[in-house]
Order: sequence, then structure tokens, then C-alpha cells
Amino acid sequence: MTEKSKNQITIKGFIVTALIILLLIPTLIINTLVDERQSRQKEAFTEVSNKWANAQTLTGPIVSIPYEDYYRESNGTVHKTKKYIHILPEELNIKGKLAPEKRYRGMYETVVYTSDIEIYGTFSDLNPSLPSIQSKDILYNEAFISIGITDLRGIENGVTINFDTTKYSFNSGVETTDIFKSGINTRIQINNQDSLNHIHDFSINLKLRGSQYLYFTPVGKQTIISISSGWATPSFDGAFLPISREIESTGFSANWKVLHLNRNYPQSWLNSTFSVDESAFGVMLYLPVDNYTKTDRSIKYAILFIALTFLIFFFLELLNNNSIHPLQYILIGFALCIFYVLLLSLSEQLYFNFAYLIASIMTIGLITWYSRSILRDKKLAYLVSGNLVILYSFIFVILQLQDYALLIGSMGLFVILTIVMYYSRKIDWKGINKN
Repeated sequence: MTEKSKNQITIKGFIVTALIILLLIPTLIINTLVDERQSRQKEAFTEVSNKWANAQTLTGPIVSIPYEDYYRESNGTVHKTKKYIHILPEELNIKGKLAPEKRYRGMYETVVYTSDIEIYGTFSDLNPSLPSIQSKDILYNEAFISIGITDLRGIENGVTINFDTTKYSFNSGVETTDIFKSGINTRIQINNQDSLNHIHDFSINLKLRGSQYLYFTPVGKQTIISISSGWATPSFDGAFLPISREIESTGFSANWKVLHLNRNYPQSWLNSTFSVDESAFGVMLYLPVDNYTKTDRSIKYAILFIALTFLIFFFLELLNNNSIHPLQYILIGFALCIFYVLLLSLSEQLYFNFAYLIASIMTIGLITWYSRSILRDKKLAYLVSGNLVILYSFIFVILQLQDYALLIGSMGLFVILTIVMYYSRKIDWKGINKN
């Protein structure tokens, strides 16, 4: 083998390696395209939500009693301000039914819901012992009940509360933002000592619209929540998971039980001492549209596709005395990159698995046809086709897995490397061009 032949093989190897690295640039551009399409999907979802109602978090009911607070300036002037005592329920029970509905914005699919919620429970003591506040300063006649609702546009009917034996109608807005910034409130009558010390029953019926998820805040000393829906793909999220749940093809049901010992705030406090937001939990109506996620995951294997395919052509070029021009390598690489564009565009219109099948068949067919032309051998073209089928099938299996994707992927890569090393050891690198 001449020194010139050795140099030609070395130079060709470096060129092929450089082309593999160069072709990563189109894959980065395609990855950016995936992010852009995913952002447009989120924009479509936000637009639908803004016109229907956003995701909802329900907090309460909570009894708030104003009191007068005094402070003295350095010059001796005394000022009076109004502050609030907040009291949480002894028992809080919530039963809800969600009626989901799919909405479309162009080709993008979103999910909204209408809920029918029943809230009932008790308040045990509306006369807390507060040494720092004198009884004469507590404004019992201005007491009110408030419920936190994230998006008031979702309220579908007038909301009333049966508190003891009296029915009260809620008004929009909150009198204080100590606990939540958006909600409804109503004044209640608790202006006598007997009324303060006995157990108060309450019940509320609420029809509420929202998008994507419905959360609840466990403000009861004991909070019990039961939710059911005809949605078959729920995702339970937040600070607490259900103690029991059933998920079937026809829908789901879930139950939560949370004690006051499980959260980081008491049953009563003054002003904005505590925040209840971190304890919220609930259910998200998960929409199984994961084509962008799977496409993004498949792009991460682009270097594997390109490197192995080029390696196959490089070996065939050496073993069969074929000469493949670098431009032909580039065209094959572009065909491999176009696969991801096809996958992205088709998966927006079809199920991802069908889109993957069609895109892979088109790509394998194109490369097989081109291989037959440049290798001038039908058997070698079919060899290339068979290797591509195995490679695309391997990646497809990985994309279907969640928990074991890394394990299967690493084991598969090890097997592929072993096969390449096994067959490459048989190549007579010194005598490959002696003829």
C-alpha cells in the first residue's frame, strides 16, 4: 500500500468526521423550530384560556373579623387603622364534578372544563382569645366570609352561602388581600356572644369554569376533597397526592384528606402573617399531546443517526472500492436531517407513531434509492436500508419508554458500538488499497 493511498484514506476519514460535525448545525436549527412550534401551541392555549377562564385555585371559605389597631408616632399623635383576624373552618368538605371539553385554536388542541362544586363544613369558634386585642376594638358587626377564586370570569351562577340558618349572597372582590388577591365575599351576622361560641354550619354550591387544572387549598382543620370526571388522563399535582384514586378509560375519581398538622399555618392569625398558597393541590386535565416532546427527544439522537449512517457508507466505500464524493455524504446527511422536519410537521396532523412511521419510511426509501445509485449494487443498498430500519426502530422504542429510556438507550448504544468494533477489526487497513 503506497503512502499516497494511506493519506487518501486518512483524509477521507477526517472529511467524513468533519461532515458529521457540520451536519449538527441543521439539527440545531430544527430543534429551534420545535421550540417555536411548542411556543405557538402554548400561545394558542393561553388565548383560549383567556377567553374561557384560566386555571383555578379555590381557597376557603374563611371568616375574617376586622379590628381597630392603634399606633403612636414619635410626636405623640395616635392613629387608628383597620386590621383583620382570619379564622379557618374546623371541617371543610368539597365534592366536585368536572366536565371537560376540548377546544381548538387552528390545529392546536386545548382542554377546558366546567365544574359543579359542593362545599360544606363547620366553623367551631369565632371568638378566639387574642391578648393583644381588646374586645371593644373587635368589629364583630363587620365580619365577613370570603372565598379565593383565581379567575372570577369562571363563575357561572350567583353564589350564596347557607351560614347557620341564614342565606347570604356573595359580592365580587375581597375586602382585604391578606390571604388572596382575587375572590368573593359576603357580610355575616355574628354580633352577639352566643353566636360566636357555638358551631356554625355552612354550605355553598359553586359552578366554576376553568382551564387545564383545578386546585384546592386545605384551609380546614380537616379537609376532605372528592373529585370525579370523565377525563381519562388526569395528573395529580401540588402539595398533596390523593389517598385513593381510580383511573379508567371512562374517567377518574380521586379523594384527598389533609389535616391541619400537614400544613405550615394555624387555624387563625392576624393580618397577612401566613401564606396558604404553597399548600394548594388538585388535578390537572393532562392533554396527551407529546409530539413536540418526542420530536425533541428524537433530535437528541441525530448525531447517532448521522455518525452510524456515514460509518456504514465509509466501510462500504473501503471494502468495495467505491468512491463516494463528500457532496454525496452531505446529501445523505441532509436526508437524515429532513426526517426531523417531516416528523415535526406530520406529528402536528397525525398521531406521533403514525407520523414517525411515515417519516422514517420516506427517509429510508430515499436513502436506499440514492445508495443504489452511488454504490451501484442492489445488495449493498439493501444492506444500508436494513441498518436504517434497525436504527429507526431502536430510536422508536426508546421514544415510547419513560422510566427505562436511559437504560435501554445506553445498552443499545453499547451493542451498536460492539457490532461496529467487531466488524471493523476484520478490515485489513494496511492492505485495503493494495490492488
